[in-house]
Amino acid sequence: MTVNEVSAKGEALIAKEEHIGTRLDAFIASFMPSYVSRSRVTEIIKQGGVTVNGKETKKPNHRLKLNDAIIMEVPEPEEAEPEPEDIPLDIYYEDDHLLIINKPAGMVVHPAPGHWSGTMVNALLHHCGDTLSGIGGVRRPGIVHRLDKDTSGLLVVAKNERTHSGLTKQFMDHGRTGPLERNYLALVWGRFEKLTGSVNAPLARSPNNRKKRAVVKDDHTEAKEAITHFTVKSEYGMDEDGFPICSLVECRLETGRTHQIRVHMSHIGHPLVGDQDYGKHFQTKENTLPEATKEVVANFKRQALHAALLGFEHPITKEHIKFEAPIPEDFDILLRSFPKE
Repeated sequence: MTVNEVSAKGEALIAKEEHIGTRLDAFIASFMPSYVSRSRVTEIIKQGGVTVNGKETKKPNHRLKLNDAIIMEVPEPEEAEPEPEDIPLDIYYEDDHLLIINKPAGMVVHPAPGHWSGTMVNALLHHCGDTLSGIGGVRRPGIVHRLDKDTSGLLVVAKNERTHSGLTKQFMDHGRTGPLERNYLALVWGRFEKLTGSVNAPLARSPNNRKKRAVVKDDHTEAKEAITHFTVKSEYGMDEDGFPICSLVECRLETGRTHQIRVHMSHIGHPLVGDQDYGKHFQTKENTLPEATKEVVANFKRQALHAALLGFEHPITKEHIKFEAPIPEDFDILLRSFPKE
């Protein structure tokens, strides 16, 4: 939990035994995202934005005692207006209310620290003009859901508030009781004992890396329900024991947590091929591959994940629309490099 989150809840960060004697600025900075520097924390402290045990302190070098309660009020950032950019979009469908786009791997969906330009939002503002203004927030105009930067596939964008509201309700339900359909294709390491199954394992921020997620126990303070259903579609390669090296899996989300498929597949021992965050412990598998395949896998610098199917009820026309996007060229080359069994 970051300082931003605890401040929003009015909760405090509590100094534990290992924090005794730690400088106040260093302690707070350790809870902040990587793009928030310690000097920025120091500045906020000097401006009177921090209390220790309910009392304001402007001393960054204040040394902590056991059970000190620290709250920092982080000033609201001034949202930068994204600029329209003439970036080509692979549009599968468009009407007066929404667009369905096939996002390429490598494209960030909305602006964020480190990615203020070249995003899908920049491209949408150029394509749609002022029609997206204010829908879903300044930095997320029209965006209903997102895909990771290095995940390819189908994404829906709303052009007006009524459409945005209707789509948001469907995505919040995740198809449990409503018409939403979202299927992904993932190439993962190893062979499954059963061709179909589900992973029901709650997720929270990783305690070792705040940008990552991890499976946690149900009673974890940040635990969020996460359920993924999977079906094995194909198997590829053969190891020295005669078992498939990789499996192409179709995943259906019953919840929509950050990195959900990637964490769940790794959790059950089948991390995604190319996943540098959750699959490094399986990189030795590459040594069992034929040389040609090994070279292709080594050059595949992203997780092998593609949002292949998207279906929902059109919020305005009430028609059920569904689209499928074939796997992109780099993913196809990866698959074809494996001897298929």
